[in-house]
Amino acid sequence: MGKYIDLTQDNFDSTVANGVSLVDFWAPWCGPCRMLAPVIEELGADFEGKANICKVNTDEQQDLAVKYGIRSIPTIIFMKD
Repeated sequence: MGKYIDLTQDNFDSTVANGVSLVDFWAPWCGPCRMLAPVIEELGADFEGKANICKVNTDEQQDLAVKYGIRSIPTIIFMKD
C-alpha cells in the first residue's frame, strides 16, 4: 500500500497548506477511480517527503466535493501552499 493521505474536512486545510499537494477526489463505486488507485498509491510512495499525495472519498466528504466544485470523478487537483 502506498503512503497517500486520506483527507477529511478536519485535516484538509492543514494538509494542503504547505508545499505541493495532489488531491484525488474518488468514490469506492467508481470504476475509473479504482483503475487510478494503484497509480495514486505508487505516487504516494515515490513522492513521500516531497509532495502530499492525497485522496478524498466524495461519498464520505461531500462538503469538500461541493467546496471544490467536483461534478464528476475521478478528479485530480494540484494545489500549492
